[in-house]
Amino acid sequence: MSINALIATVFGAGRTPYAPGTAGSLVAAIVAWPLAAYFERTLPYGIGHWWLAACGLGVGLIGIYFSEMYAREIGDSDPPSCVIDEVAGQWIALAVAPLSFWAYFVGFALFRFFDIRKIWPADKAQNLPGGLGIVADDIVAGLLAALTLNLLVVGGYL
Repeated sequence: MSINALIATVFGAGRTPYAPGTAGSLVAAIVAWPLAAYFERTLPYGIGHWWLAACGLGVGLIGIYFSEMYAREIGDSDPPSCVIDEVAGQWIALAVAPLSFWAYFVGFALFRFFDIRKIWPADKAQNLPGGLGIVADDIVAGLLAALTLNLLVVGGYL
């Protein structure tokens, strides 16, 4: 497996035969919990969760390059097995979630909903060229999920 494939598929998580995007999001959510917990413990003033969003944006920037290289490598403009974009979007979505099972579950479900449905402006972002288009729609889906999740948290539902 090439380095492009390894990173774009998140160490093979995207190669699952069923629902590779969901598999990538699940891996991202599982890794997000200890990351967010670490940031919350070590950073002052409750800014730890924002570092999860920053990590998501960082993964997204890395993902633009590697998803484009992987797409060229296998000859598919947006390969389903490329799930590094799901990691970026899922981490952005979970950046506003309190560390609770239900908040993470809802954040996971909201991200998957917005990622699959491609609600505006995600549908427009998906049409951008190359790796930018592969990643941008998931960043937008992550932002939409984060906004919705934050409304639920502030409203006292989670």
